[in-house]
Amino acid sequence: MHLMKLPEIPIPIIEIPTGKKIKLFMKREDLVHPQISGNKYWKLFFNVNNYVDRNLEKPYIITFGGAFSNHIAAVSAVGNIAGIPTLGLIRGEELKDKWRDNPTLLFAEKNGMNLQFVTREDYRHKEKLTVFLQKEFPDALIIPEGGTNADAVAGVKMMLNDETKDFDYLCTAVGTGGTIAGISKYCEDNQKVIGFKVVDDHSLENRILELTPKKNFSLIDSSFGGYGKIRDENIRFINDFKEKHNIPLEPIYTGKMMQKVFELMDGGFFPEDSRILCFHTGGLQGIEGANLLLEKQNRTLIV
Repeated sequence: MHLMKLPEIPIPIIEIPTGKKIKLFMKREDLVHPQISGNKYWKLFFNVNNYVDRNLEKPYIITFGGAFSNHIAAVSAVGNIAGIPTLGLIRGEELKDKWRDNPTLLFAEKNGMNLQFVTREDYRHKEKLTVFLQKEFPDALIIPEGGTNADAVAGVKMMLNDETKDFDYLCTAVGTGGTIAGISKYCEDNQKVIGFKVVDDHSLENRILELTPKKNFSLIDSSFGGYGKIRDENIRFINDFKEKHNIPLEPIYTGKMMQKVFELMDGGFFPEDSRILCFHTGGLQGIEGANLLLEKQNRTLIV
């Protein structure tokens, strides 16, 4: 019994005109599933399918995430589709009385996810929480924040195929490191992998190296002021990109990556005749929450 099937249609690779002697393309992983978006689909693929194959009498999925977490949204959708109860431990006890104003958490709750709000201090010690929860729910599948583990890395292999072998550079946004680890591990030996860091985390490189045997990747800071921070220049880029190419980007991951890719192209980072493939890792559900915050600040919205 398998919960999630591979998509029946191939994920399209779209060329993005650059006006330079560089070929830029995007693989639209955001189109893989309407609710389990982009890399989250593949990071959950083996985690959940292997768990479902155990045929447990009372399956239960537990995971962690922030207020606008794509991972929380995706896990709640998986649980709803599979008929498996889910528990989301959400960072920030202050959200307990106002989560209904949050579109991501409302979506998760409508999918049947039980939300438990933990203090930011407790959340920082997720490893201890995980040990405690596994004792309390010995048969539960506990997936780490962002979904990054060995099964997730194996799932990311599905994002690579014969079509992706023809590129010199493979680019992805980096949060917890699972997606870049999978791309690094399974790509061709001649390909260079670039991770666009949206978090200020100095331990990230070592964590990635725990998941891939290859040192074929480099990390470039693309946080634009910090994780979750949205600058006016980010909004301008995202809205302009959608108008020009009819491709929506969210402001936390893929939007920042693409903005930095264009900056690198303008700065001569990529040699002439390079073929660059950027992975659109989805997360478009986060736009609604971002716009709620931008509206409160009387700022331009993401279209």
